[in-house]
Amino acid sequence: MKALVCTEPGLLEYVEKVPPVLQPGHAIIKIKRIGICGTDLHAFTGTQPFFTYPRILGHELAADFIMADGTHGFVPHEKVTIIPYFNCGNCIACNNGMPNCCTNIKVCGVHIDGAMVNYLSVPIKSLVKSEGLSYDELALVEPLAIGAHGVRRANVQPGEFVLVIGAGPIGLGTMEFARIAGGNVIVLDINASRLQFCTDKLKVAHAINAGKDDVMARLKEITHGDMPTVIIDCTGSQQAINMALQYLANGGRLVLIGLQKEAISFSHPEFHKRETTLMSSRNATRADFEHVMDCMKKRLVKPTTYITHRINFEEVKSVFETWLLPETGVIKAMVVVD
Repeated sequence: MKALVCTEPGLLEYVEKVPPVLQPGHAIIKIKRIGICGTDLHAFTGTQPFFTYPRILGHELAADFIMADGTHGFVPHEKVTIIPYFNCGNCIACNNGMPNCCTNIKVCGVHIDGAMVNYLSVPIKSLVKSEGLSYDELALVEPLAIGAHGVRRANVQPGEFVLVIGAGPIGLGTMEFARIAGGNVIVLDINASRLQFCTDKLKVAHAINAGKDDVMARLKEITHGDMPTVIIDCTGSQQAINMALQYLANGGRLVLIGLQKEAISFSHPEFHKRETTLMSSRNATRADFEHVMDCMKKRLVKPTTYITHRINFEEVKSVFETWLLPETGVIKAMVVVD
């Protein structure tokens, strides 16, 4: 079978691989769709923490179930997706119901080889039934679940002002689920076309361009002087994270979904006087996946709106680097695998 390997930062190569052999407790799936996300792009540029090379990228996927070891409840060729955070089930986090931050976690496409292949072996417990969703929709469940988990961590309440920093795919999902939770969503970014996408397609009422607008003045205007009680960073930008605290209301919650390699830094007095709650949000849980899929089925969120680029698996190497360029206008690139 064919696999696309990131051999080192900036270099992708197609190679021939032996198809996976069925292992105890595992299933074999045939990949049909792969969504390209920030993790893949950061891995390509060498800025993704927790990453080693060579690595087969890809963890946002839709597939056909082929076979599995033992009793499993799936039938051949039914549509599936996976929860790509393979946890040990025995550590303190797993035992406390937090498998998304398992001590020994292996994230598909990050710590271990991922979905840029024809066939993939995954733990049976990671499989998720399609619930009638299409391949495109299934491949978008995982990135939306990342946002849904961050919103759940923030405990967004109806009527709260929620500032989402970053209008990439994870930020879009975060905005959607903050809205579903009843939040008044504000988006902050430096990309005018993405801000336009948020107002046109997602109907976000308040968009602020950090490169052009007086951010503090706009936030005060929108929130009637109170400032947002929830800020969720989806950028992975050190500068954006370090600046976020000044935009937060006293008593507010700051949630970091975005990830970068360096230290974060902010004024302790500013942090302390707000009695700030600072949280990270890592991956997602099965409950988040179920919530996302339920919202998709109810048409509360329409994820296929995000797909701006579609390409066949055999062409990915030739265009992957262009997806890093703002002028290409990529929101979500979807790879189709025959």
